[in-house]
Amino acid sequence: MGKLGFGLMRLPLLNAEDSKSIDKEQVCQMADLFLERGFTYFDTAYMYHEHESERAVKDVIAKRYARDTYTLATKLPIFQLKKAEDMERIFNEQLEKTGEDYFDYYLLHAMSGERYESVQQMDCFGFIARKKEDGKVRHIGFSFHDKAEVLDRILTDHPEVEFVQLQLNYLDWEDTKVQSRRCYETAVKHGKKVVVMEPVKGGTLAKLPAEAEKLLHSMHPNWSNASWAIRFAASLEHVMVVLSGMSSLEQMEDNSSYMQEMEPLTDEERNLLLGPVVDLIHEAAKIPCTACRYCVEGCPMNIAIPDYFALYNSELTDRGNPLYKERYQELTEGNGKASDCVECGQCESVCPQHIRVTEWLKKTAKVFE
Repeated sequence: MGKLGFGLMRLPLLNAEDSKSIDKEQVCQMADLFLERGFTYFDTAYMYHEHESERAVKDVIAKRYARDTYTLATKLPIFQLKKAEDMERIFNEQLEKTGEDYFDYYLLHAMSGERYESVQQMDCFGFIARKKEDGKVRHIGFSFHDKAEVLDRILTDHPEVEFVQLQLNYLDWEDTKVQSRRCYETAVKHGKKVVVMEPVKGGTLAKLPAEAEKLLHSMHPNWSNASWAIRFAASLEHVMVVLSGMSSLEQMEDNSSYMQEMEPLTDEERNLLLGPVVDLIHEAAKIPCTACRYCVEGCPMNIAIPDYFALYNSELTDRGNPLYKERYQELTEGNGKASDCVECGQCESVCPQHIRVTEWLKKTAKVFE
């Protein structure tokens, strides 16, 4: 199926202010090119695009292509389950929304040590295993956001899972919170294939500090910043597919072009990323937000956290540009300000990047208010 996967989490929009307004015409063009170039893996989830991503699957893929020409992955939102009966209801809703009779890959979404106890109590692993027995799911696994020792425990308890979806990129490879390398090695130890999410870290690795970008371009002038990141993940032997949340036809053209006949990175290329480039990124001290928007849904003050953080990061690289402050003021007209944070901690409890959101909101308020 090719090692590039189309992540349906950051699709192009008709209205930048409305994440439900998916530009399906452009997504159709992107899907056409994706399949034309030999890739088949589409990844969505129940909550993506405020629950509209799975519906887009029906219009963009299911209605337009024969079922055996693509593979589809979606996820059970374990963090939204109130009782065991919710699983059957949500699963049936997902089949209806996507227009499918079965899913090729079905995952427990955003597994962590904190959520594992409730997952065990509701027998979520048993649920997806039964769906596989019934032919409604071909392969079962889970996406994961926690430490390697937690992953080791879960895989020891549940050898029936076939794959794990991990946040894996060169910036997080040795990060002590994300532990990309250690989690990858743990999955390999248990004989599991790896699906990579956030290879470009929500776009962070596509917009590098000038000095880091200069280093990469000195070695390969024609490689995009994002292509370096995706190549890094795809070069790992036990990686099955690398997801890219592409949000334009241009990004699709770039990623699918070099991934058609991608060769693994050389030791020199890999060392350049893990050494000087990582050091330069850390020096820039950006907020490591990937704009997954998990933090937004439960914010009692309706603060546009990812949008404010993106403006903060832009200000770091383009200091003094009045456009960022103007944009911040526009956003606050329909959302809470950064300074409105009541420090309830809801955002930090669901953040896959383990960002100290409340502290960064204070810094954001200082810059823009």
